[in-house]
Amino acid sequence: MTYDVSALRAQFPALTAGIAHFDGPGGTQTPTPVIKAIADALGRPLSVRGAVAPGEINAERIVVDFRRAMGDLLGADPAGIVFGRSATQLTYDLARTLSAQWTPGDEIIVSRLDHDANIRPWMQAAERAGAVVRFAEFDSATGELPPEAVGGLLTRRTRLVAVTGASNLIGTRPDLPAIASLVHEAGALLHVDAVHLAAHAAIDVRHLGADFLVCSAYKFFGPHHGILAADPALLETLRPDKLAPSSDAVPERFELGTLPYEALAGTIAAVDFIADMAPERDGSRPDRLRSAYAAIDSHKTSLLAAAEHALYALDGVTCHSRAANRTPTLLLTFEDRSAAEAYRFLGTLGVHAPAGSFYALEASRHLGLGDTGGLRVGLSPYNDADDVERLVAGLTEFLKMRPAP
Repeated sequence: MTYDVSALRAQFPALTAGIAHFDGPGGTQTPTPVIKAIADALGRPLSVRGAVAPGEINAERIVVDFRRAMGDLLGADPAGIVFGRSATQLTYDLARTLSAQWTPGDEIIVSRLDHDANIRPWMQAAERAGAVVRFAEFDSATGELPPEAVGGLLTRRTRLVAVTGASNLIGTRPDLPAIASLVHEAGALLHVDAVHLAAHAAIDVRHLGADFLVCSAYKFFGPHHGILAADPALLETLRPDKLAPSSDAVPERFELGTLPYEALAGTIAAVDFIADMAPERDGSRPDRLRSAYAAIDSHKTSLLAAAEHALYALDGVTCHSRAANRTPTLLLTFEDRSAAEAYRFLGTLGVHAPAGSFYALEASRHLGLGDTGGLRVGLSPYNDADDVERLVAGLTEFLKMRPAP
């Protein structure tokens, strides 16, 4: 079975508006099965989790199925899947919990490549504990974050390393297994921000070597919330703040208040939607997810090659996405023109490619772009050749215009 992008696009109501969406790194559009799953969850009896009333049973089933679905998507134990309002909230909560065990002189390593949500929570927690923060630097010329950039900072006092699975700004995918090996050899923990990675690659937490991994469902067709995956045995060693009557079981002890069951139902549907994109429908859900991601990657790689070929031929365009292994995400700047101007002009043509630093402040500054960043072009599974043609045509027209005085 071939990759049928037209059939795929027909399942996204938002695409009927005629917008060419290159804003996937900020959140994908939502397919009909996910919308329906959310509505169905709210349309049936729904109550606090339990085992007696229909509403209780429905809520319990949704939570169990959610953990299983995310376990399949991330190659993780369902008993280690934690719901959060966002990946940022989960990281802050984890930083507060872990830092309670840190002492003055302990060391934390963060990456200059990362979204601020995987930098600031650790820096603030370290400051409260009296720990030292060290930055792993990426190569601004190549966009690469080599394992030795992290390994050279590790000492016997290192307690945690936080690094991205893929840069949301320039797409760079660091060699996580190699980094994890160095981190664990030093006796430290590895926290991976996979928010951008989860939209583009099949993930296996164990293979990556992540002790903690966070992602966000709205980056892969689901509702707006975050997920943390970890070994349940590791979670058992942590004592987060919680209400006295709330469950002390793992993973419930990390989840505050009643869960949004409708959002969890939407996430289950999103995982199944990806699995159903596999060329062959036979096999387990994890197998189909891996097959689907391979097909999606092939489609986006083809589109990326066409986009790059056309964009690099334009005068006055600089692309800052240069790493050998990266997601289909391009950060562009323009000679004598601002990325914000390009964003606004493309918007008038029905092409949505936003501009900014997208919370990757350290990365943007390290690239010499300050807090302004650039124009980010991110490909999603539903993008097609027509979208790319509209983008290129729009930027070609933009660059022919006389700069504003």
